[in-house]
Amino acid sequence: MSTHVRKPGWLTVNVINRAVAWLTRRGLSVWGSRVLAVRGRKSGEWRTTPVNVLTVDGGRYLVAPRGHVQWTHNMRAAGGGELRLGRTVEAFTATEVADDDKPPLLRAYLKRWKAEVGVFFNGVGPHSPDAELRRIAPDHPVFRIETISVRTTS
Repeated sequence: MSTHVRKPGWLTVNVINRAVAWLTRRGLSVWGSRVLAVRGRKSGEWRTTPVNVLTVDGGRYLVAPRGHVQWTHNMRAAGGGELRLGRTVEAFTATEVADDDKPPLLRAYLKRWKAEVGVFFNGVGPHSPDAELRRIAPDHPVFRIETISVRTTS
């Protein structure tokens, strides 16, 4: 398994992620954003981070543009989590996608969010050959998500 990680800088952590999460918690999705909540693999506490949900051919996916970050490790351990948008909470299960199956998903993700995350893909973009997308696939975990339930909180 790859150990590729691109840690976010101060601006991302303290301004951008907080702003997107704040808007998303209030029900305003920014380009498909949700707040991902997943149980910590050691603490069992809920951990949250803003994510973009990718839809391809009716399937829904979470892509980790920064690589093998904490939420991906927690997702592997928990096998699922919650996506939150405003007061709507969607519980889901997650299955990790094999590297060989990632190129079309990475291509679709980059087509949609390259301006936001392209720097994390080391020059590979939505128009790169499949071989380039396959080369970077181990560095970017992808999870297929399946809804278990949807509820509204008060």
